[in-house]
Amino acid sequence: MDKSSSAANPWLKLLLEMGPLVLFFAANSRPDWFRGPVGAVFGPAVINAEKAPILIATAVFMVAMAVSLAAAWWLHRRLPIMPLVSGAVVLVFGGLTLLLQDDLFIKLKPTIVNCLFGAVLLGGLAFGKPLLPYVLDSVFQLDEEGWRKLTFRWGVFFFVLAAINEIVWRTQTTDFWVAFKVWGVMPLTIAFTLAQTPMMMRHGFDPEGKRD
Repeated sequence: MDKSSSAANPWLKLLLEMGPLVLFFAANSRPDWFRGPVGAVFGPAVINAEKAPILIATAVFMVAMAVSLAAAWWLHRRLPIMPLVSGAVVLVFGGLTLLLQDDLFIKLKPTIVNCLFGAVLLGGLAFGKPLLPYVLDSVFQLDEEGWRKLTFRWGVFFFVLAAINEIVWRTQTTDFWVAFKVWGVMPLTIAFTLAQTPMMMRHGFDPEGKRD
């Protein structure tokens, strides 16, 4: 299978996006499976800490995100904005989590990333520039009004995700937050995306980007 067909494969794209999250969940749930490799790479302080499960999971998440980005670059010879920004924040806040042995930083990561994308989308819209095609790496086409509407909705949705993350990590256990991050956010995002289809169809939705 050549690189172009690999890059176009939606299942491979889903694997690259979901793989690090699934490993994050697995490492938090079964830290002993990852204790040896994490200790060898990040040192004994991580695996022996009071919050070892979430620290081990964070270390695994960082490595998995780096591998995912490298694989995406190999397949596409480019990196979409969302995975690139998200990966950079994971490395920075994951590093702070391990260094200070404080899971606050990794829990804040979704809030920061979602607020950043929400602010970029709504800010661009305020200046008359719908930036959604660049943020989501979209290949389909809409008319001008359609892009404005979709950009606004996604901008608001990113802030909603940020608020949900804040509520969950502040009111629930770490294990619940990890599970929700992996198994809750993606279904919410898929449901939101599907809910936009009727509006997109009214504004010239073209999933292949072939419309003149």
